[in-house]
Amino acid sequence: MRFILADLYGTGGLVNKDTVAGGYGSRLTPFSFTTRVYCYLKKRFHDMPSIQMGYIAAILAEGGHEVVYTRDEIPDGDAAIVLSSLVDYRNECEWADAARKQGMRVGFVGLTASNLPELFAEHADFIVKGEPESAIRRIVLGSDLANIFESEPVTDLDSLPFPRWDLVQNGHRQRFHFPFHHRPYGGGVPLLASRSCPEHCIYCPHRVLAGYRTRSAGSIVEELAYLFRYYKRPYVIFRDPQFNAERKRCTDICDQVLSLGLKIRFECETRIDRIDIELLRLMHRAGLRFLTFGVESVCQDILRKAGRRPIDEDHQYHILEECRRLGITTAGHFLLGFPEDTWESIGATIEFAIDLSPTFAQFKILTPYPGTLFLKKCADMIAETDWERFDGYHPTLRLPNLTSDELLYLLGSAYARFYIRPTYPATYMHINGGRIFRWVKKMDEWVSAYHRRLEYKAMRKAVIP
Repeated sequence: MRFILADLYGTGGLVNKDTVAGGYGSRLTPFSFTTRVYCYLKKRFHDMPSIQMGYIAAILAEGGHEVVYTRDEIPDGDAAIVLSSLVDYRNECEWADAARKQGMRVGFVGLTASNLPELFAEHADFIVKGEPESAIRRIVLGSDLANIFESEPVTDLDSLPFPRWDLVQNGHRQRFHFPFHHRPYGGGVPLLASRSCPEHCIYCPHRVLAGYRTRSAGSIVEELAYLFRYYKRPYVIFRDPQFNAERKRCTDICDQVLSLGLKIRFECETRIDRIDIELLRLMHRAGLRFLTFGVESVCQDILRKAGRRPIDEDHQYHILEECRRLGITTAGHFLLGFPEDTWESIGATIEFAIDLSPTFAQFKILTPYPGTLFLKKCADMIAETDWERFDGYHPTLRLPNLTSDELLYLLGSAYARFYIRPTYPATYMHINGGRIFRWVKKMDEWVSAYHRRLEYKAMRKAVIP
């Protein structure tokens, strides 16, 4: 059979799917100068092929089927498998309707189709519920492409074939580097070293489908070596929420990469408290060039109520300082709009982001995703009924201390205050000392004071109309 794998470009704003928000995806619709620039650049560096489709392509090809990958067009085929998302499901359903009119059997995979199959039922011949590999193997063996496939989690991740990047590609963009930015233009190659997450934050959707499992260090390094079939020097993006959750496995991976002489560059996500200077330096020698980490909020009581373990602030500063010394690009993630948040608590988080000064900062609005304990906990606070607006950037809750307009204002203020400050270009270029830097940092204080005055006026206007 000829299978079409559809990982569709998102519509409207900056859309990310696949493993983002556990698979629900995100969409940022620019609403200010800063967010327009942010979206423009991120589109060119963060688009990457779907790792879920990479695995599905490998299983189908092993079974002797022809595989065609598409981001928008509808090629001729016998059946199509569409990667679902929450933020762009209408566009995905329209594509499915058009493909069915051409005579194809169409199915959906992914977290959204698994948890909210009713969104796709009228547009699909079959829906895969769960991690897709088990169901795809049954399809290869001849199961009818109809109804709902219950797909069991993969218990032995080492048993999976490596994703087929010769079949699933991200267009034909030239890949080159901008100065001081390690991720190449056009993105990188995703790799999953584990699935789910060992933490228990009640708002995180990564644990919705299945529990935490890891691959062996040997399997991961074997896949890294395998990537050299397709790329001269691959830039690898580990998509695990906690790449180094198990320190011994992380050191084994790095040691094997170094012993084999694999010239890779990679980035990963972690909790800052799961990393120390010795481990950071080893990872850097193995090729670490970009480190992503979650801060969420600077207010520890707010984090504890959300099931997230707070991280010592001094340790965060210490690790970020060493990253700057080693030339490792960093990206911090921050969440606004916890039920307990106020103007003051969000302002403190923004100030902390600026003071911590990672290379990049991503600010999002806390979203009650389907299947999470947080959605159940705040069910009576839900103010939004359109699932596509559960995208990480639209207010979806009625907060006791902030209106939706106030929260959006603070989101825009976070991006403006972080990126539009005199020291940001110096931070981006890894300039962190000297007389000129100290003078520019003094200018930061003036700019910050200006932003605080704007926020104070907005807050006063909100409190006293």
